[in-house]
Amino acid sequence: MRVDIARDVADVLLDGDLLGHTTHGLALLAPYLDELAHERMARRGEPDIVSSRQAAQLWDGQRLPGPWLTLRALEAAMTMARECGTGTIVVRHSHHIACLAAYLRRATDKGLMAIIESSDPTVAAVVPHGGLTPFITPNPIAAGLPTSGDPILVDVSTSITSMGFARQQMRAGKQLPGPWLIDARGQPTADPGALFNEPKGALLPLGGLDSGYKGFALALLVEALTAGLAGHGRADPPAGWGGTVWVQVIDPQAFGGLAAFVRQLDAVAAAARGAKPRREGESVRLPGERALQHYREALARGLALYPTILPALAPWAQKYGVPLPQSTS
Repeated sequence: MRVDIARDVADVLLDGDLLGHTTHGLALLAPYLDELAHERMARRGEPDIVSSRQAAQLWDGQRLPGPWLTLRALEAAMTMARECGTGTIVVRHSHHIACLAAYLRRATDKGLMAIIESSDPTVAAVVPHGGLTPFITPNPIAAGLPTSGDPILVDVSTSITSMGFARQQMRAGKQLPGPWLIDARGQPTADPGALFNEPKGALLPLGGLDSGYKGFALALLVEALTAGLAGHGRADPPAGWGGTVWVQVIDPQAFGGLAAFVRQLDAVAAAARGAKPRREGESVRLPGERALQHYREALARGLALYPTILPALAPWAQKYGVPLPQSTS
């Protein structure tokens, strides 16, 4: 792979693990290598700009690695936002983009707000609320919000959990924390194998059986912002594992100003943290708070890789003659 692309992919995957997203960090490296080996991920090239206005562009990603494309889109959107107050890039025909939270601090550290959403038109794993047939991906939504301290980092699926987490728990022989799936008969289950074993079940939308209409509605919004604006999605022939991506950056300076934005977010954050905890001895955490704590601890003490990562990389290390990293403990 071209060196600059490889470096960006490595940075995003590592940041995913540093933030504690063990399903969407270095666990993706072996599958990405398999995609490269079978020519399903492009090794070099540039995205095509399909349409362009002052604060909006549509790119064709040419099956290039999603982390590299998303970083390029974020950079372009930040430039637009500085000039126009906001900038939006939609990317079609991207490969998979890994952990959405891994991109956000690149904007918040500059006093900008970033929103990233993605869908994969080739995968159907989540049912519509009240339905039995999966029709959509978990369609995550991420947002980075600057404050006077650590940013608020939102990264949530519009399904009740992700496919990656369900697969990780299945391989570990564990149950999900709750009945987050339905089996092929429509019965709620905590067995992650129901998503992958025949007859297959499906993921429930965010809100589960009772309030899943909320996640269902949000998933449709993500489809509109990704596939709809890209003009490429489920209405088209499948093109392999990948993503359609929506990246938007907003400059608070174009509105009430960054200082006013931070003052308001600080007040909201303080109110949340000051809430009486439901459980004695615990406290309310803001989105991204635990992830940033994990990030700092890992940088200071070393990163504990999820147990399945190095075994998955062993055959690739042998194939390419690359030594596996050794434990520092």
